[in-house]
Amino acid sequence: MTKLTFCGAAGTVTGSCSLLDTGKHRFLIDCGLFQGSKTTQELNYQDFPFDPESIDFLILTHAHIDHSGLLPKLVKKGFTGQIYATEATCDLLRFMLPDSAYIQESGVKRHNRNLRRRGLPAVQPIYTMADADATLQLVDPHGYESWFSPRDGIHARFWNAGHLLGSASVEIKIAQPGESEELSLLFSGDIGPEEKAFHPEPDAPVGYDYIVCESTYGNRDRDDYTLEKRREALRDVLTTALKRGGNVVIPSFAVERSQELLHDIGYLLTQGQIPQSDVYLDSPLAKKATEVFIKHAGALQDVEVDEARLFRHPRFHLVHSLDESKAINNIKGGAIIISASGMCNAGRIKHHLINNIYRPECTVLFVGYQSPGTLGHIISSGAKEVRIHGKSYKVRADIRELGNYSAHADQGELLDWIKERCPITGGLFLNHGEDDAREMLRELLVNRGLDGDRIYLPGFDESFELIAGTKPLSQGTPKPRLDVAHTAHDWHNDYAEFMLSLTTTIEKSSDHERYRLLKRLKETLGGV
Repeated sequence: MTKLTFCGAAGTVTGSCSLLDTGKHRFLIDCGLFQGSKTTQELNYQDFPFDPESIDFLILTHAHIDHSGLLPKLVKKGFTGQIYATEATCDLLRFMLPDSAYIQESGVKRHNRNLRRRGLPAVQPIYTMADADATLQLVDPHGYESWFSPRDGIHARFWNAGHLLGSASVEIKIAQPGESEELSLLFSGDIGPEEKAFHPEPDAPVGYDYIVCESTYGNRDRDDYTLEKRREALRDVLTTALKRGGNVVIPSFAVERSQELLHDIGYLLTQGQIPQSDVYLDSPLAKKATEVFIKHAGALQDVEVDEARLFRHPRFHLVHSLDESKAINNIKGGAIIISASGMCNAGRIKHHLINNIYRPECTVLFVGYQSPGTLGHIISSGAKEVRIHGKSYKVRADIRELGNYSAHADQGELLDWIKERCPITGGLFLNHGEDDAREMLRELLVNRGLDGDRIYLPGFDESFELIAGTKPLSQGTPKPRLDVAHTAHDWHNDYAEFMLSLTTTIEKSSDHERYRLLKRLKETLGGV
C-alpha cells in the first residue's frame, strides 16, 4: 500500500514537499524552502520529518525556490538519489540554488557578527555553496510527455504546467503487488494562467486515482489578463511615469517576471508606444535567468520579437557587477530600473528605492504580490515613511501597482483544469493554498458535480494511505511541525501592519485627536 504525506504547502503557499512511500521505495515531489513569516521560516532550520538518507529519488515540478530551495539541505543531510526535472528547470537550478546558498551564507555571516558582539555562539547556515554544488551533480533532465522509470515498478512523465520556464505537472504510475492495474497519480505543481507569455496553456491527460492540485488563487479571479490588456496597462503607467521626469523603479522577481517585463517593454519601445528610455535589469540572478530564457527561446510562445533580438533591445542594459549597479544611482531621470527582490526585502532594489523613493518626480511600480510585513507591502499600502538599511526615507514617489503579471491560474482556471482531468476515482487533494482559498475551491467543485466526500484539504504533515479506485485513508498528523493558524499572524508582520495603521491614523487626526491618541498610547505602553 502506498502512503502519501504532505510535508509542506498544506494550508500554506510555501515549502512544497510531498512524500510517497510505496513500501519498497520512498521518493519526494519537490523540496521547497519555507518563505513568508518568521514563524514559517523557522521550519527551514528544523529536521526534515523523514530521514533524507531513506529517500530513493526526487521529482521536481519547477525551479521556484518554494519548490526547490531545500534541495541542498536534503543533500547535506544525506540524500544521494537522482533529482528528475525538465531540461529548462535543470538549467535554472544551476543559477538559483547557488544564489540561494549565497543568501544563506551571507545572512548568517551578518547575523554572527551581531551574536559575537553580544557574546553569543555562532550559528550555521541552512546550507552552503558547496551543498548547492553537490546538489547540482544529482540533477537528471527529462523531456515533456516521455515516460521514464526512476525505480522498478514506478513510471513518471512531465506535462507542461504553463507556470514558469520548465514548469511541469508530474504524472506517476506505481505498480501494486498482486494487482493488475497501477496506482495513477497527478501532481499539478503550480498551474499557470491560460493567457501567459512564453508558455502554452497547461495540459495533462484525464482519469486518475488521485490528483494533488495547487489552490493558490482558489478564492479569487484575476483582472482581465489578456496580453493586450496587460501591455496597454503597462504602456499607460510607463508613459505617465516617464513624462514626470524621474525614474521608474520596478521591484521584480528575478525569474520569469523580469523576462516578461523585458519582453513587454521591448515591444512597447520598438512600436514607439512609450518614450524612448534606457532599461536596466539590475540583478545578477535575473541576468543569468535571462540567458537561460535565450537558450530556450525556440520553445517560447507568444514572442513578438525576433528570436535573435529577444531581450537584446539596444536600450536594454543587463547589469551584473556592483560597480555597474552603483553607476545607475547617478541617473536622475528617464530610466526604467528593474531589480530584485520582488517584495523589496533584500537585494539591489533597496539601493534603488533609497535613491528614488523620496523624489516626487519618480515612480515605484509593483507588478507582483507583496506579502504582509515586507517592505514592498508597507510601501504599496500607503506608508508615508519607510526605513531602509536602518535609515528613514519619506515616500514622495508616485506608487503604482499592476496586477496582471501573475504566474498562477486563478479560481476559474483552476476549476477548469481540475474538471478537465476527471474522472478522479480515489480522491482530490487541494494543497499549496491557504485555507480560505482551499475551502472556497472545494465548495465550487462540489457545485460543479464533484463528490465533496472525495475532496481533501490535507493538514500539515498529514498522511494518507492510497488505494487504487477508492477513497484514501487518513493516518492523521501525530506531531505537526507547524500550526497553520500562526503563519498569518507573525509578530514581525503584525508590528509592521500596526505601525502603518497607527501612522495613517495619526496623520489624519486633528491636533486634539492626535494628543488624545498619543496620551492613550503612552498610558497603555506604560502598563506593559
